Amino acid sequence: MSGISATEVKELREMTGAPMMDCKSALQQAAGDKQKAVDILRKRGIATAQKRLGRETKEGRIGVYIHHDGKGGVMVEVNCESDFVAKTDDFRRLISDLAKHIYATSPIAVRREEIDPAVVEKEKEIYRAQMEGKKPPQVIEKIVENKLLDFYKQRCLLDQPFVMDEKSTVRELIESKAGKLGENISIKQFARFQVGG
Repeated sequence: MSGISATEVKELREMTGAPMMDCKSALQQAAGDKQKAVDILRKRGIATAQKRLGRETKEGRIGVYIHHDGKGGVMVEVNCESDFVAKTDDFRRLISDLAKHIYATSPIAVRREEIDPAVVEKEKEIYRAQMEGKKPPQVIEKIVENKLLDFYKQRCLLDQPFVMDEKSTVRELIESKAGKLGENISIKQFARFQVGG
């Protein structure tokens, strides 16, 4: 389909921040349907981000969020490949959004691997105890694994649904931004503070 107007391309670019030619191509592929074009661009961004994962992220910024009551806050370090990207409004907005997300959801780690194995084992013990005597052992183990996935979605930052768009996880948000900005992006660490906590 070649009947895509420059206005449609411009509108999609404003919605997604993707390059003009990518917007035009996505609109053509989606037969002019803007929402489908957005989905196509998101998928492309994630696929491109996967290719960047091995690249080093030595630049970046530290973002700070203080809750309006002054009784809690977050510091988060987000890294990228170049100082040029670290200075962009998109990157700074991402850091600010992540800090607010962390404050709202209280994750205990960035990645699953960073959660203390003793905490994971304790969760598994609780899940097993809840099912004991009610289900066969092999079924219990399957249930435990599923409950553990739910635990990660609640407590692991990258697995959490993003509070400002619950259709996406934080991992998908990072991958989408990496696709848009053209660099690998990673969350290095965070600290959440609460008065009396």
